[in-house]
Amino acid sequence: MHNRKNALFAGHDAGAENWATIASLIETCKLNAVHPLAYMTATLTAIVKGHKQSRIDELLPWNYAASAARQFDLTN
Repeated sequence: MHNRKNALFAGHDAGAENWATIASLIETCKLNAVHPLAYMTATLTAIVKGHKQSRIDELLPWNYAASAARQFDLTN
């Protein structure tokens, strides 16, 4: 498994945990047919603009995919 090899050089445990979180988000995006960079850009922008923490589920990759489909009317 190449992820374990990459995490080995994270520098310390916190770095490895952060790297694993980002890697997990990227893979979750791929599984949900979401472009990872577009998702992370939109999500971080929403957070900076004050997205309510109580509505954090709206920012999950599978919900992002659904909202993007609605925005561009890709569901038909």
